[in-house]
Amino acid sequence: MQAVGNLTNKLFHKQLRTGSLALQVGPYTYSIQSDLPIVAEGIRALYRDFVLVDPQNFIDYKISIRHGGLLQRLRRQTQFYFDGTRPFAPIPIGQAYAFLEWGMNWCVSLHANEYLKLHAAVVSSERGAIIMPGVPGSGKSTLCAALGLRGWRILSDEHAMLIPGTVNVVPLCRPVSLKNESIEVIQQFSAEAILGPTSQKTHKGRVAHMKADLHADSHNASPLPAAWMIFPRFCPNERQQVTLRRRSDSFILAAYHSFNYSLLCESGFESMEKLINSVACFDLVYHDLNWAVHTVNQLVGHPDNE
Repeated sequence: MQAVGNLTNKLFHKQLRTGSLALQVGPYTYSIQSDLPIVAEGIRALYRDFVLVDPQNFIDYKISIRHGGLLQRLRRQTQFYFDGTRPFAPIPIGQAYAFLEWGMNWCVSLHANEYLKLHAAVVSSERGAIIMPGVPGSGKSTLCAALGLRGWRILSDEHAMLIPGTVNVVPLCRPVSLKNESIEVIQQFSAEAILGPTSQKTHKGRVAHMKADLHADSHNASPLPAAWMIFPRFCPNERQQVTLRRRSDSFILAAYHSFNYSLLCESGFESMEKLINSVACFDLVYHDLNWAVHTVNQLVGHPDNE
């Protein structure tokens, strides 16, 4: 199997320009087309170890981010396309790489309803997987990135995809989204963090993505059982602590963080009930990343890797 990084620079750019660059991402395949240097730079840095697939095979998500018409070129804007349609307004060219990542997330958020999906980061070790739901700004992505840099396998930064009726999480490993101060926090946390292009002045502020496939099994798509659910919350002015969370409260909050709990109706309720009754649920308040990683390792009996 050939990876993106095995392509010559000439062949890589040709496939990206023509839309024949097709990648295996967890259980899905994406084909990506772009004529923008910033997009090529990001893919080259963050997807170099992703397996290429034959673009003539079935592709789940055909996406493109490229120059639009003359007016967009004059305005230094670009457009995201999904199966030839334009679901979003044009964006500044400098934000194109972040928009590519958000568009790839959007594809799964909107269409992949064969799973119960939670807006959550997921990491795993030999002891099981941790699901970490959280709203933007909660610190879930920063903690996910830090755990990945300390030996945990990152399954996803955005989607916890559970096979209905089980506690098994399907890996969907893609780069971790870091925003604003989190970018420098992770750079200071580990010199091994590999970051892609920085997008300035997005609706989420300053955004950069970290290479997430740091584990030998990163591209193994086999489901893994969840054993814990941790609700992280970054708060610089509160005492750092981890506390057990009631299952009833955890159910309500996990359902709130689900993309399709209501859409799945009875199956969604039964799957969420199965999950919450099978995992240990905790709240984690932190403002020191090293403390948070050490606390998570202690909580689940995973050795620190410093």
